Formats: sequence, structure tokens, C-alpha cells
Amino acid sequence: QVQLVESGGGSVQAGGSLRLSCAASTYTYRSRIMGWFRQAPGKEREGVAAIYTGGYTTYYADSVKGRFTISLDNAKNTVYLQMNSLKPEDTAMYYCAADDRLDTAFPGGRTPLGVFGYRYWGQGTQVTVSS
Repeated sequence: QVQLVESGGGSVQAGGSLRLSCAASTYTYRSRIMGWFRQAPGKEREGVAAIYTGGYTTYYADSVKGRFTISLDNAKNTVYLQMNSLKPEDTAMYYCAADDRLDTAFPGGRTPLGVFGYRYWGQGTQVTVSS
């Protein structure tokens, strides 16, 4: 069982930056993958960024490429999401997620930005971007 606690959300004007942190209760390297997701009111939860804890391979949603950066500090058991050039459409609850299963456990392979690829979730942190 992995417990995840997000922090760093808040309110910011368009063009501003925020850094989200996600502290894991166990060694992050024991999770195969960690990711950030977001959910706006009335919308489905969507993948924003993901990172494999072994090779540090990263994945990003097209909507955030070039603006958001996911990073991992195994020494601190923490994953970060640096968000720059924020837009009002980035407003959402942001969730950290982790999974310790091999990709081969998923028929057809894991989708790094898919919600079904993760079984541990944090409670979320709100990000609000005003225009």
C-alpha cells in the first residue's frame, strides 16, 4: 500500500507558475510509474504527465507539453510537477498517482497517462488559474 500526499496547489494568474509536490509513504523506486492527473468540474479525469521511476522516461499530454515538467527525487520519495505559463484551462484538481505493477500486467501494455494504469491515488490539490 502506498499513500500519496499532494501539496503546492493554489491560485495564480494566467502566465504564472506553480510547483506541485507529491510525497510517497514508501520508496518511490518501488513504484514502477508515478503520474499527475487532473479533473475539472464536469469533466473526466485526464493524465497530465507520468514518469517511470526506473529509467525516468516521461510522458506528457499534448495540452501541457513545453509548459509542464515532471521530475522525481527518489532520495526524498517525492515526485514534482513544475507548471509554467499556466492558462485558465489548467484549472482543476490535480492528483498524484502511483503503481507498482509491471507493464506486462496490463493486456496490450500500460497506457502511462491512462487512469486505469494506477492503483494508488492521492487526495488531490486544487489549482486555479485566473485570466
